[in-house]
Amino acid sequence: MRTLVCGSLAYDTIMVFPDHFARHILPDQAQVLSVSFQIGEMRREWGGCAGNIAYNLKPIGGEPVVMATIGDDGVEYRERLAALGIAVDGVRHVPGAYTGQAFIITDLDDNQITAFHPGAMNYSHQSRVGDVGGIGLGIIAPDGKEGMRTHAEQFAQAGIPFIFDPGQGMTLFDGPELLAFIDKARYVAVNDYEGRMLAERTGVPLAALAERVDALIVTLGADGSVIHAGGATYPIPAAKAAAVLDPTGCGDAYRAGLLYGIAQGWDWERTGGLASVLGALKIASRGAQKHTVTRDLVGALYRSTFGTDLW
Repeated sequence: MRTLVCGSLAYDTIMVFPDHFARHILPDQAQVLSVSFQIGEMRREWGGCAGNIAYNLKPIGGEPVVMATIGDDGVEYRERLAALGIAVDGVRHVPGAYTGQAFIITDLDDNQITAFHPGAMNYSHQSRVGDVGGIGLGIIAPDGKEGMRTHAEQFAQAGIPFIFDPGQGMTLFDGPELLAFIDKARYVAVNDYEGRMLAERTGVPLAALAERVDALIVTLGADGSVIHAGGATYPIPAAKAAAVLDPTGCGDAYRAGLLYGIAQGWDWERTGGLASVLGALKIASRGAQKHTVTRDLVGALYRSTFGTDLW
């Protein structure tokens, strides 16, 4: 099943702060916050939600098609995706713009502070779901505001089921707008903090939001995840990572597992287990797209975690 991955392509500049943010931020002085962090390590990586999801989905047998906008500096990124066998039918070049740029500082507790310049993402609404053929499933990950809105409408009009993954884009929308996304989507995926924010912004408790979709998926970091579907709740354990080095892109890796399991018609325990394994493989490497993903590696970690065969 060709899966349309709507979201960002971006370059991530990742910096590691060899200390704890909490030691350098005075909560009672937040209104006059002025803080500088001495960075011990810096690197530039491939990133963006659409790129990260496709990177994890393709090697396990999925068929991702990236729909994203790039700037004048993004040609190399398009070539990279194509070299990985990822379809770039939906990648559009916006002349005169930068490709999205994320600047991420991570501390020793894996807390993150991120600054993001959307650049070409602001033109994502110029791409249309109907421009790409043969799509049976989709995901709307963080992107330009108008792009997220129009792609949701186009998925709904085409009758294509999709995951709504608001992520960092949640702050772009008010409560009624978020509810409109949810009512068009078949699935919603958030982390624990985003879930609380989603409930607060919409004024609807998570349990009630779960009743509006086929499944509401909430990731809980080291505590695994929970999937609310069909009136049932499925706790998904976290797979054991070989190391815990960098959380950047872990949520995107998890979502690739969701997309694969949904496309295959798997039950939620198996789908969530695959998603958990992909997140564990990612967190053991630095950068969102530097870890190795193969069906053999995924299958072995799934077996050691859940005691059964995945494939």
